[in-house]
Amino acid sequence: MTAVSGRRVAVVLFNLGAPDKPEAVEPFLFNLFSDRAITNLAQPFRWALATLISSRRAPTAREIYEKIGGGSPLLEHTEAQGAALASALAGNGETRVFIAMRYWHPMSDETATAVKAFAPDLVVLLPLYPQFSTTTTASSIAAWRAAAATAGLRADTRAICCYPTAEPFIDAHVRSILPALEEARSHGPVRLLFSAHGLPKRVVARGDPYVWQVGETARFVAQRLEDRGAGGLDWTLCFQSRVGPLEWVGPLIEDEIHRAGQDGVGLVVVPIAFVSEHSETLVELDIDYRARARTVGVPVYIRVPALGADEGYIDTLAALTRRAIARKSPVASCADGRLCPAEFGRCALATGR
Repeated sequence: MTAVSGRRVAVVLFNLGAPDKPEAVEPFLFNLFSDRAITNLAQPFRWALATLISSRRAPTAREIYEKIGGGSPLLEHTEAQGAALASALAGNGETRVFIAMRYWHPMSDETATAVKAFAPDLVVLLPLYPQFSTTTTASSIAAWRAAAATAGLRADTRAICCYPTAEPFIDAHVRSILPALEEARSHGPVRLLFSAHGLPKRVVARGDPYVWQVGETARFVAQRLEDRGAGGLDWTLCFQSRVGPLEWVGPLIEDEIHRAGQDGVGLVVVPIAFVSEHSETLVELDIDYRARARTVGVPVYIRVPALGADEGYIDTLAALTRRAIARKSPVASCADGRLCPAEFGRCALATGR
């Protein structure tokens, strides 16, 4: 383990954030839809649209969160990941882990103030989004930079943009999938569904590399499963959580569930781009899509847990942090250079932010 030569290092974990109680649902939705990375409109139109959408969607969203106790456990899970990462980094100088949520507390302005009080020599920005998107990592980094400037935080800052193919991250998925695959196969033929949050096609058309990176994660995991003896693997990548009238990337998970029912195959569902349990896993995957699978005749439906504080995943985050500390690159991925093909012009290593 490489020491940090006495430097004080603040590691800021980025996550989406989620409402923790029913009354937080509408302001959370407003924060989400007022982000220009999500709703690409100038002000005051973006503010007006966010107000309209959040007020209309809040009752339905509250019903969703009611199924898991009225609020999301996302912050609790993120805090557990932060504590595990802090333990993994013990011995690397004076390193403290902070959390900055994008759309609900603690948000970047609160966290930047806390980080400034810590007085670090170096800040490492570490997203809990393994695959880069302009709608997640880039938005979080932009919000952080604005908050840091407002707080007067001027420490050297380095960002990790993505780690879709990092080896311990891939291995962590493989270890969690293998027992589920074995159980499902005891009932008959099985299909592995890698599910990720969807994205409007127009975002991808602008050069966002998220869908490509998710595909790389799925491909690496499937290959490693084959290497570990899971031969004859039937797998596909699909997307969930579509909202609004725009055309989204596919295939959609509901269509893949229907196809599995027609084919008479069981399903093992893997949240390939979610590393924490929240409404998309606990409600959509565990309740809504499980019920749909039962309705269309899928013989077995097993959902693999999100990685959470899995040791391999935390090892990935720790290795990325040490690498950022050791190097002077303002933005870096899990590779030595850029991962994304040239056509993805919104890649963080192409834009430098």
